Amino acid sequence: MLKRVFMAPDPGRVRLRFAARAVLGIGLAVLGCQLAGNPLAGTVTGGLAALLALFTVADPTVRGQAVTTALLPAVGLPVLTVAASLHDRPVARDLAFLAVVGAGVYARRWGPRGHSLGVFAFMTFFIAQFLHATAGQLPRLYVAVLLSVLAAAAVRFGLWCYERRLPPAAVPAPPGATGLARVTTRQAVQATAGAGFALVVGQLVSGQRWYWAVGATWWIFVNTASRGETLVRGFRRVLGTVIGIGLGLLVALPVHGAAVPTAVLLAVCVFGIFYTAAVSYTWMMLWVTLMAGLLYGLLGVLSPGLLALRLTETGVGALGAGLAVLFVLPVTTHAVTDAWIQRALRCVHLCTAEAAARLSGADHADPARRVGELEQLLGRVRLSVAPLVHPLNPMLGRKRRARQVLALLDDCAREIRGLVAVAADPEASHDARLAAACWRVEAAVEALTERGDDGTRPPSATVQAPVEPALAHLHGLERALAELATPLRTPSGSPLVGA
Repeated sequence: MLKRVFMAPDPGRVRLRFAARAVLGIGLAVLGCQLAGNPLAGTVTGGLAALLALFTVADPTVRGQAVTTALLPAVGLPVLTVAASLHDRPVARDLAFLAVVGAGVYARRWGPRGHSLGVFAFMTFFIAQFLHATAGQLPRLYVAVLLSVLAAAAVRFGLWCYERRLPPAAVPAPPGATGLARVTTRQAVQATAGAGFALVVGQLVSGQRWYWAVGATWWIFVNTASRGETLVRGFRRVLGTVIGIGLGLLVALPVHGAAVPTAVLLAVCVFGIFYTAAVSYTWMMLWVTLMAGLLYGLLGVLSPGLLALRLTETGVGALGAGLAVLFVLPVTTHAVTDAWIQRALRCVHLCTAEAAARLSGADHADPARRVGELEQLLGRVRLSVAPLVHPLNPMLGRKRRARQVLALLDDCAREIRGLVAVAADPEASHDARLAAACWRVEAAVEALTERGDDGTRPPSATVQAPVEPALAHLHGLERALAELATPLRTPSGSPLVGA
């Protein structure tokens, strides 16, 4: 876990800039709230709103990010109004909270923008419970949210918009389906059921901090698509919370709300959340838990018992999520993994075709764009296969096969990157054997992505000593695709993962 965070590659220092900009943007938002005369509750609301605006908005283009950021208050303020207005009506408040949970998850069907707006809506309701907001506080809270989103936007799109110098990120569209066959629809039902369980049991545990359980359930469902992914994420959330509480006892409790050290530690937590989010959910939850402890110190209610209660409520939320994905419209790990592997293999073929066309002299061919898409798809494959390669997975045979698949897909990606680099060279020469090699790659991909369990295997590559660099990469692709047939389709026709 330490190696994953501190030795993970950070091309272009994107994660470092992402985290540093967050500290700057949230700091500016908090300062703006203070200068506007907001009380502590309003300042905390503003800081969290700025954090969400900088963290959740992930559209592939800067223009799209700006539009989504502008829409955040339009979603968050009405939700904040409902949450504060129902503060003294617990039954109506709870039903409204569950409705926000279901709508927020369902909104993911509209891609990154729907996901961002859904998260902001949920967290706005959550923050209202965190601060016990009432209708009389709404004007101040409105000002805090608007000022903070504006400050975050000023830093992100004006002062430090490093994305303008980067190519637009390739965001794979989710698999298409309708009705209950759509993963986002099934997850919306699952999340609502899990949150309902967490809400009821969480209130039995604590009538004041029950919303922690609902929050745990919600965040376990974020960025997952199958029951295996959700269960692994739940485990990592509990682990991160345990470590964060231990750190909170050592750091947050002694500080206990002192302004200057708390502000410094909160800045460290913000940096940690943004820097580790892409590589370790456990580490991200560690920083989130420590940040929550520091905020409770500012509010004057931090104690060891409160930290222990947070762990209990997190366990309730994880249990609710686990029960929901196991028994409510379950989405199998095999179905999700197979779909993403198939898409990654088809992208391998498209990358090869684009590179070959470029080497043949077609100026319109752009294999580099396909490489970005392939990297995103492989990221989704790794996420879906994570339950199989988890250290606690007892199925050693499937774990071994899953690791083999990941290694071979990484081999494909490496050869594709090399091929694209060769194709980008204007002096690269065309070899007549390119067409035959590309045809063999196409045939191998078609055999691997062919539906059915007939055990069809791609033809073995007959590799000659390559002369041209492009041919070397194509032969590497052939070898990797031929070897992929074994773990993807065993002789018995059993799938990579269990249903």
